[in-house]
Amino acid sequence: MAAATLVVSLIMSGLTFWAVNTIQQDARLNDTRFGSDLGLLLAANVAPQIAENDLTEVARFSDRFYRSTSSVRYMLYADEDGQIFYGIPFSESMVQNSLTIQRRIELPENYAKNLDLPMVRQHLTPNGEVTDVFVPLTHENKYLGVLAIGINPNPTVVASSNLTRDVTISVFISIWVMMILSGVLNALTITKPIKELLVGVKNIAAKNFKQRIDLPLGGELGELIISFNEMTERLEHYEEQNIEELTAEKAKLETLVSTIADGAVLIDTNLQVMLVNPAARRFFSWEENLNLVGENVLHHLPTSVTKKLTRSLYQIVDENSLKNKNQEYREGEEFRITLTEPTARTVRILLIRVLDQYRESIKGIAMTVQDITREAELNQAKSNFISNVSHELRTPLFNIKSFIETLHEYGEDLSEGQRQEFLETANRETDRLTRLVNDVLDLSRLESCRIYHFEPVDLAQPIDQTLRTYQLNAKDKGIELGKDIASNLRPVLGHYDLLLQVFDNLVGNALKFTEPGGRVTIRAYKLDNEFNHQDVKERVRVEISDTGIGIDLEDQEAIFERFSRVENRVHTLEGTGLGLSIVKNIIERHHSRVHLVSEVGIGTTFWFDIEVSEEKEQLAEPVQPLDNEATTETSSELKIKN
Repeated sequence: MAAATLVVSLIMSGLTFWAVNTIQQDARLNDTRFGSDLGLLLAANVAPQIAENDLTEVARFSDRFYRSTSSVRYMLYADEDGQIFYGIPFSESMVQNSLTIQRRIELPENYAKNLDLPMVRQHLTPNGEVTDVFVPLTHENKYLGVLAIGINPNPTVVASSNLTRDVTISVFISIWVMMILSGVLNALTITKPIKELLVGVKNIAAKNFKQRIDLPLGGELGELIISFNEMTERLEHYEEQNIEELTAEKAKLETLVSTIADGAVLIDTNLQVMLVNPAARRFFSWEENLNLVGENVLHHLPTSVTKKLTRSLYQIVDENSLKNKNQEYREGEEFRITLTEPTARTVRILLIRVLDQYRESIKGIAMTVQDITREAELNQAKSNFISNVSHELRTPLFNIKSFIETLHEYGEDLSEGQRQEFLETANRETDRLTRLVNDVLDLSRLESCRIYHFEPVDLAQPIDQTLRTYQLNAKDKGIELGKDIASNLRPVLGHYDLLLQVFDNLVGNALKFTEPGGRVTIRAYKLDNEFNHQDVKERVRVEISDTGIGIDLEDQEAIFERFSRVENRVHTLEGTGLGLSIVKNIIERHHSRVHLVSEVGIGTTFWFDIEVSEEKEQLAEPVQPLDNEATTETSSELKIKN
């Protein structure tokens, strides 16, 4: 405290003296300007009279000028040789009559007769500082002599500066006198009890609960000493076993908090961190070596979290909500916030008010952070799925109901052909509804946690089965359906039924979007070393290409999403929009990805890679190709040709 007081007093004294010095410098500058202007004005008025040797008029004018202001201390007129011929408050005649001596003015060394501006200087006298102004007397470019004027300093500024200096010195001395007196008083009445208390606290920290303080003091210090002695008495009666149990429980609690997956932060009523576990550090990207205990939690939370929680945190720790029984308050609040660092995730933050055992005072806030990213994604996916399924089911159900109601109410008024047409339409819509339900069930099974058993599969068998299934359909539409399977192709590791469903969906889509006269081809070949690195298992590439309408680039990104039907943008065809989503899930089950290359008006190629089985068991010989004229173009280039 003494050092701080010394520093503050020195700074204030320095600032005061600097201000006084600045005021004095400004005063000198003002005196200089005033004397310069005054000298020029006086010289301009007396120069013509001096040139005409009219000293009487010069004396009369100078006397009036001198009496009109109190700022002029003296006025001296000297000729070219420096002889003073008139002066105020004395004159040459008075000097000669009284002292019979000649008075001469001693000009400064740097004074020049041909100066356009007056020469100004300051010097000290027994009566204070005086500003000297030397003005050359010229008339019609003829040098007549010099006018010397003495200017008194501004009395107000001088008095103010002196008063400020004296007050500053007095205050500085008073402060130190008070500090000395306070130090003596502190040493006599406060320091000794505080030292005793400090020694007692150190002994208690060393588990010495027999410490007592015996000082005859009253007031607040006396109450503090009495409370200290009572505390040591209570601590002395604590059993060591109870302390060990508390320590063990504390260790268990800290272990539990540090190992739970949810983030936990304990905050006091000043919003300062009391405890934080590793999970919370990961959620908020806090470094492990960053000591957050004692820091304001709002200074370290991400910006998005701070904006959401600031108002609620202050409301929760507000004691008025507990004291005012008429005011409704909440024990805590829940927030859902999206974090971007270090990775994008959605978290649920729970703020719970911590109260004492009597629920009368607030002890702090318990903040719990839970990662609900997966939950949010599943909820959104569920909502989208239910919405899409409801929309897709509504259309066929509405059509079936409409045609059946029409047949029921107006069946007798319809012709046989119309009734047959209505029944066929209802049957088609029923088939469409059945396909939709089957696709939804297939997709649901694929996205579930069901485990599929993979075994060696000869790709020629599901390919040939698919070609036989769609052969008649392709023939009716005038589309050429073929395959190109490499010889001696090793079996792949997969699930036969799932792979058959992949071929069925891809070939069915290809036939649906290919015009008569087009071609649909299934290719399968072993990847070369250029595509299959040595550190990766051997793979087989499968391609299903067509010469259909193609897919726009902007549609290719969403083609594998549920209920995405690109055909709705070009023409209306039957379909559920789930086929490619099923294909995508099946291929991902086989630890691969499905890709596509397409060009509008040229065609589309879907392709994926699948691992070769390492089992050496022999499978059945592949069925002969349905089309002996299968193309042999290299699929590695992934080009679509007419």
